[in-house]
Parts: sequence; structure tokens; C-alpha cells
Amino acid sequence: MDPLELLGHPIRLRIVHAMRGRTLTTSQLCARIPEVSKATVYRHIDLLAAGGVLQVTDERRVRGAVERHYRLRQDRATIDAATAESLTPDDHRRGFAVAMTALLAEFNAYLDRDHADPAADLVGYRQHAVWLSRDELLEMIGQMRQAIAPRLANPPAPDRAQYLLSPILFPVDEPPAGPQAG
Repeated sequence: MDPLELLGHPIRLRIVHAMRGRTLTTSQLCARIPEVSKATVYRHIDLLAAGGVLQVTDERRVRGAVERHYRLRQDRATIDAATAESLTPDDHRRGFAVAMTALLAEFNAYLDRDHADPAADLVGYRQHAVWLSRDELLEMIGQMRQAIAPRLANPPAPDRAQYLLSPILFPVDEPPAGPQAG
């Protein structure tokens, strides 16, 4: 299965999000996604493992069954630039719909927790429409990468909570033709 098809499912995408920086068993993943049946989670974990996105790091016998510990292979959990460039508009529509479905499911799961406190957790979902030249856009993307990239390597720790950060960026209007009246 190609990476786009493998990662292009909301449940598999949620599993990938849950695995970042962790080693987890299938039972632990089921507990993190309780609204999805265990059989479904197991099936998607098997697909991710077969596709090389998840790697078995340990196996133990627990009550007669084999319990596997998985870790995410970050290099296999992304769509590379060449693949992204080859996508059709319909591929982008499907990919965006999957990402939004997974994002909505994650947000609903957060809100359904007994201790959810959006104000205290600094939850944000603002949208800003900004006017940028190509150079300004590239500069802003670079600054965002500089701010985010170092934190991607943070391991889990007792004083850390995992946050889902989903920058979404696309032009909302055609560039104006000719000089603008102002």
C-alpha cells in the first residue's frame, strides 16, 4: 500500500498522531481511541505495521497472547515533497477531508474527557486571512518551521501534555490582476 493510501484514513491518521514520541501496545492505543472498536483499531495497526509505518519494538506473552509494543517510524509517516507534487486536485480534496475528519474526531475526543478545559488548556482554532507576497509567504513558512521543528523532538515527560498542531495554509482568492486601487 502506498504511503498516501496508507495514511489517508482518519483512524490510521489518529493512530499515527497517538504514536508520536511513544512506544505503545495495541491495548494502549485502543484506550486512546475508545470510540473506535478494538477490532477496527487492531486491523488498522496491522495495516500500518505491514506498510512499515509502525515497527514492533518488543513482544511479550501476556495471559497466553502475544502483546506487541509498537513505535512510529517517522520517516514512513509523512508524505514526501515529490509525492505531494504529484497529487491531483481530487487527491488533495480526499487528503484534506481525511485530515479534517481525524482532526474533528481528536477534538471531540478531547471535549468528551471529564477533565477537558479548553480555556485552561489554551485551545485555539482561530483563522486569519493575511495578504502575502510569495517572498513573505516563504518567510512566514520558514519562521513557523523554526518555531515548530525543535519541539517535534520533545519526548513525553510528566510535565508535558501532547498537543495536536495542524497548520493549514492555502490561498482563498486569486491574485489580483494589475495595479490595485487604493
